[in-house]
Amino acid sequence: MDYLELMKKNKPYATCDFDMPNHLQINSKKLCFEYNHTAPDEVNKRNEILSKLLGTSNEFAIIEPSFHCDYGFNIHLHGFVLVNYNCVILDTSPVNIGANVFIAPGVCLACAGHAILPEQRAEAIGTSAPITIEEDVWIGANATVLGGVTIGKGSIIGAGSVVTKDIPPGVIAVGSPCKVMRKITDDDRITPIKL
Repeated sequence: MDYLELMKKNKPYATCDFDMPNHLQINSKKLCFEYNHTAPDEVNKRNEILSKLLGTSNEFAIIEPSFHCDYGFNIHLHGFVLVNYNCVILDTSPVNIGANVFIAPGVCLACAGHAILPEQRAEAIGTSAPITIEEDVWIGANATVLGGVTIGKGSIIGAGSVVTKDIPPGVIAVGSPCKVMRKITDDDRITPIKL
């Protein structure tokens, strides 16, 4: 198995298993640079760049600059997705983002990790695990989601949270580490004012 096959698997791995060639990151950095320097009205150009950068994208995806990722090919947007300003995705493993997901400003999705033992970090040993964000999730501003995490359908992650473990569907979860506070119920329904 080569490095690309390993990176695209939906399983955790140790980064010391292979030497990653630099050209893969150079390509994504160039495309991110180009994307981040588009004008706000250049929707077609943005969609074209995303189709080259991401593993799966569509014309309904909205990603506001500044956007940065490690490789791009491991990011999969499955339907309408809104990614707000200053998002970073360290996609050393697959990142699957379901339809109708809202990602607030300053969010970091980090598949990559480092060894706990200092001598192993000094040897550049690290880890990587996939991230799955199911449909209808809202991730609040400046939250961080770590590798190996699945956020269940319809859940909300509070601003500033650090998600280290799976979050079940239909809940509000907050904190560092992120913990479930309560279920989302019909009492949370907002009645809009009609003008």
